[in-house]
Amino acid sequence: MEELHGTKDGLEKTKIAVMRRVSFLHKKEHSDDTEDDTGYLDVMVSEAKHPPAQLGPMPEGLSSQQIVRRHILSSIVQSERSYLDSLKRILQEYQRPLMEAEPRILSVRKIRPIFFRLREIMQCHSMFQIALASRVAEWDSCEKIGDLFVASFSKSMVLDVYSDYVNNFTNAMALIKKACMSKPAFLEFLKVRKQASSADRITLYGLMVKPIQRFPQFILLLQDMLKNTPTGHVDRLPLQLALTELETLAEKLNEQKRVADQVTETQQLARCVSDRSLSKLLNSEQSSLILCETLIETVYGERGQVLKSKERKVFLFGDMLICANINVKYVSWTRGPPDISSLVPVGPKYTLKWSAPLQQVHVVEVGQEGAQTKDTLYQLGGIKRPGRSIILGPPRLYQELQELHHDLSVVEQVTLLVGTLQGTYQNLNTTVAQDWCLALQRLIRIKEDQIQSANKCRLRLQVPGRPDKSGRPVSFTVVFNTPSPVSKISWVNRFHLAKIALRDENTPGWFSAEDDGKTKAPFWCPLLACRIGSKTASIKLGAALHNPVQCALLGFSAVSTSFPQGYLWVAGGGDSTQGQVDIFSLNRSTPRPVKSLQMGARVRCLEYVPEPTPSENAETGPHNSTGVGNTICVGLDDGCILVYGSMDTAAQCLVTLRNPEGCPVLCLKHSGNFLFAGLRDGTLMVYERHPGGTSLITLDVSLYCTLIKVTVGSDPIRTLLALEGLVWASCANTVTVLDGFSLCTQRFEVHQDPLVSVAHMVRAVGGVWMAFSEGSSIRLFHTETLEHLQEINISTPSSFYNPSQKSVRVTSLLICQGLLWVGTAQGIIITLPVPKLEGIPKITGKGMMSLNAHCGPVDFLVALSSTLSPDLLKRDSVVEGHDSACGVDDRSDSSSQESLQQASISGQVDGKGKGRGVLLQYRLRSTSGLPGRPLTVRAEEASDSSLESLEHSMEDGSIYELSDDPDMWVRGRSCEREGVRRDRVSSVAVISGGKGFRRLREGSVATTAESTLMIWQLPLKV
Repeated sequence: MEELHGTKDGLEKTKIAVMRRVSFLHKKEHSDDTEDDTGYLDVMVSEAKHPPAQLGPMPEGLSSQQIVRRHILSSIVQSERSYLDSLKRILQEYQRPLMEAEPRILSVRKIRPIFFRLREIMQCHSMFQIALASRVAEWDSCEKIGDLFVASFSKSMVLDVYSDYVNNFTNAMALIKKACMSKPAFLEFLKVRKQASSADRITLYGLMVKPIQRFPQFILLLQDMLKNTPTGHVDRLPLQLALTELETLAEKLNEQKRVADQVTETQQLARCVSDRSLSKLLNSEQSSLILCETLIETVYGERGQVLKSKERKVFLFGDMLICANINVKYVSWTRGPPDISSLVPVGPKYTLKWSAPLQQVHVVEVGQEGAQTKDTLYQLGGIKRPGRSIILGPPRLYQELQELHHDLSVVEQVTLLVGTLQGTYQNLNTTVAQDWCLALQRLIRIKEDQIQSANKCRLRLQVPGRPDKSGRPVSFTVVFNTPSPVSKISWVNRFHLAKIALRDENTPGWFSAEDDGKTKAPFWCPLLACRIGSKTASIKLGAALHNPVQCALLGFSAVSTSFPQGYLWVAGGGDSTQGQVDIFSLNRSTPRPVKSLQMGARVRCLEYVPEPTPSENAETGPHNSTGVGNTICVGLDDGCILVYGSMDTAAQCLVTLRNPEGCPVLCLKHSGNFLFAGLRDGTLMVYERHPGGTSLITLDVSLYCTLIKVTVGSDPIRTLLALEGLVWASCANTVTVLDGFSLCTQRFEVHQDPLVSVAHMVRAVGGVWMAFSEGSSIRLFHTETLEHLQEINISTPSSFYNPSQKSVRVTSLLICQGLLWVGTAQGIIITLPVPKLEGIPKITGKGMMSLNAHCGPVDFLVALSSTLSPDLLKRDSVVEGHDSACGVDDRSDSSSQESLQQASISGQVDGKGKGRGVLLQYRLRSTSGLPGRPLTVRAEEASDSSLESLEHSMEDGSIYELSDDPDMWVRGRSCEREGVRRDRVSSVAVISGGKGFRRLREGSVATTAESTLMIWQLPLKV
């Protein structure tokens, strides 16, 4: 389908530009590297014949976007020129001198692997530079660059040479490091080149890492170019296709680099293991490294003080956890100077500390220490404590919280007693006592936040040890400090998913026909976390949606292991006139049913309608909203649309919408402030949200009669899709594009057979995938030009597993996190990889088939997604904020914090071995304004100036011994600035619904034919 890519003209121009200069292509004559370079051509570019790309002077009358595009093009030209210069420097300043050196610094056998494939990479980019110069020269007449990237970097040769280079990169760095240690002349050679080669003093490593960074740089430049390319521009589709090609290439290279790095880490770890069985297991193909990171192991004393801390390398494999000491002293073994790390990264060696089966390792959170079994013996640092939890740093906060509650109860009693005083005193009265109470309440809130934040960077693991003499199991607790809260979340999430991957249904869980029958590694595919059966077998599932609701009760680590927060609505109906909607809570490890709604007719569709943003509802004013918020619309077979509130599980029906003919509602979709309903008779009904935000009402016929009812065709409208102010409605074998505001329509045909109708549509960035009522093909269309870009037959993977299967029909579609999910009438689920960026969602890799299937058609596929609260990602949550509950403004809070800090500083100055205190003052800066005389031990003859200074000083009031380390207040304020980092962590899951459950394996038996939900969990997206 070359003609559909929109790049044929540009490709022909590129070919002509290259062929004009065919003289620069010639075969190699000498054969030093023939075995490495067979099939490649040397490109010798003469700058006299082929000058570098140069953008001409800017013409007059250009628009702002055209000017920006010229600047981006100039950046592309300069970036490519700099990249080629770097490649030339490697070959001319490092490889050639080493090859020509007499006497030899390194043997040719060692030089070749270090610079493997660099010459071929330079050839690819030299050819690209020639074509780029031709395109830049005619830029002002064509303004097209995307097709040039497609033609230059979609060739298999580019992937081959870059793959070879990336796979060899770790080995090349290891060879350089080894040569530095064993060859002082080579180390001196690198130092001289670094100092004398150029003013930038870039090292050989800095030059050799540039090919790995090249395609991400291209992607960023083309993303900027696409943002400044208007819709309808001749370069828009080629740019999107170029982004698709580059992202695909970068993803493959990143995956190869990740695998190569993991293999290197695993081999390096295996070499330091004395246990032969463990070393053999690490070197086998079954070992799968999931995560490894340098963490700080911390040992606490009885009172929570840190006794010692040391860096450890922690390795999480698919079935085991390994902790190793980091040994960097071996660097001194080299005979050369100890500055190798400035020239090439020097990795550490490891010494095995302990290893444990993954199933026996448990994450222990703060406050859960007493939940373990009494039959287990706990030990830490050689101290054994039968039946007791170990007092670490974080649990100390619980004791401090209890002390604060005790002090508050005492102060409340003191307040009552102060109220009985007969005299009147400035600094001892009910106002001051109430100030103490408010201060203690604030400290309690801060301590509760500290308990929560204590978990954020501390990974506590219960690890099995050797049994004691009596045979009882022994376990010990280790505490690791992670670099950030996001790192802690990632570790807990990977622990959770790795254990799920060990279950029978995930070993194996997916199958790829194009991998010679090999099953996919379990962790790098979606993992089947659980399945839920319906009690009513007669109910046929029809639709589902995710109602996202944030739950403040979930802890820090719970959100990294649970499903995306909120509620799952599952709808359906039987053969009779009854329908049903079941609501499940997702704030547990397994979804829990919380409510069931009975409907008067079968439920056909569901749609989640979020509350309008202030920009969408600006005309209503800030006080017109009644707080109804998000709503859920339910389309029924009797033509009704029920609108439910989604504030809680009460799920009250707010509005009932009816179409005059009572025609069944087959699909619903909201866009902006409108709700579109597709009916069986080919009519599209339009509803608008009431200006007050409380409901959806039909538009006034006398004013907007053309907006109420839009006739799309005579066949049913089976599916709707919303795209930036446009709505796509399918009717038979055509799709009508409807403007959401003007309701102008445009129709195009998507299938040649008029008897075949569009059954499903899903959108990802610049493309829409469609499935049909008949056949096993799915088709991709461009969202802007409506061009047909790709067609895939999804029957191939399933037919490979079941050759007797002749016909496969698609029953559901979903795009989620770079995967196109396809549900079939046979109950089989297939995933196909698609790009995630602004390109075209073309199928770019091998498909996979789930070995967990339904017994009947896959009725729906729905994605669950929620983003973790930014507050959970802050390193420390001791921050200043509104204390609305106490009726105190921000100024009072800041004065309190200032008091706390000043007390901390003064304590550092005059504290002599005694615990330093914190000024217990919440809102009173001084009691001088209160009636009465000060109650003080000072003599009344004291000078007025000294008394006045006492009254108005910040030390006014009582000093209480609150903490051994009041510096935590200062740390809390500085960490608030760290919290400005906007880390985003998303939790994602996919749910399929259908009849029954079965494993696609020989001898497997299907379960009962009840309606079943299967839930796949994906790794957290950071």
